[in-house]
Amino acid sequence: MRLFLIAAALATLNTPAFAQDADAPLELPPVVMSTEHPGEIAVDAYERSDANAGATPFQGTAMWEAFHGEAGVSRIVDAFVARNVADPRIAGTFVSHDLIRLRRTLKEQFGYILGGPVTYSGRDMESSHRDLGLQAADMGALVENLQAAMQAEGISFPAQNRFLAKLAPMKPDVVTR
Repeated sequence: MRLFLIAAALATLNTPAFAQDADAPLELPPVVMSTEHPGEIAVDAYERSDANAGATPFQGTAMWEAFHGEAGVSRIVDAFVARNVADPRIAGTFVSHDLIRLRRTLKEQFGYILGGPVTYSGRDMESSHRDLGLQAADMGALVENLQAAMQAEGISFPAQNRFLAKLAPMKPDVVTR
């Protein structure tokens, strides 16, 4: 019986719907690259606003300085994204994402919220997370990975907690299942 099932499956693969001419190139949809941000895949137009960052910025520069400015935020985001991509709990979420754009917009978002001299150019939180199907457990993994990245950068616990308190109200826009 098992041999019959294998033979039937192989025969199905040779039908026109599944057959692939060995000489014909595999056709994939074209990838349109961004002209504004080299290395990124282009996205549909949207209204750009700092309000899309999902939180108001801290007043003054104390938090920006506590996070070691642009260099510190950059290291935190790079470590955060690397941890998420390697985390088996949530890695699948990032498989088809433009990680170059993700890193850039997270650096902008974090920098803006931390009170740095940064403008946020990304989409709003609801539309950028709508199709990801994130659950509360996924959000928990993201927070753990962000905490680990901030800890590796030597950010104090009080500064980490203040930043996480700014991000927490975004949960309803990020968790969609």
